[in-house]
Amino acid sequence: MPPEDETSARRPAGALESEVLRALVSAASPLTPRDVLDRLPAPLSYSTVVTVLTRMHAKGMVARYREGRAFRYAPLTDEASVAAERMSAALGTGTDRATVLRRFVAGLKPGDEELLRRLLGDDV
Repeated sequence: MPPEDETSARRPAGALESEVLRALVSAASPLTPRDVLDRLPAPLSYSTVVTVLTRMHAKGMVARYREGRAFRYAPLTDEASVAAERMSAALGTGTDRATVLRRFVAGLKPGDEELLRRLLGDDV
């Protein structure tokens, strides 16, 4: 079986942005697209990384700094914030928020429901 590359398997929505963001957050300073590419666990093309970084910049997820003819990128958010924003957006698409939330809680892994209850009790 050949190794998976970017064309043989589809990632879940937002997974590639999460991988790129993780690389940026773990860096001590802004990274070039090549630096990001070198830190990613899965093989991607350079142009894919540039496209993802450009889109993330347009979304306000990363800052972009010009360095000569190239750009360096730094995170403006973290993975937890991005996930929370996605959850809020998904909740906003439902017409019956109570049913959406009820089904979300029903689908949580063991222990997560109790964690959610504790967080809500802490005046989050």
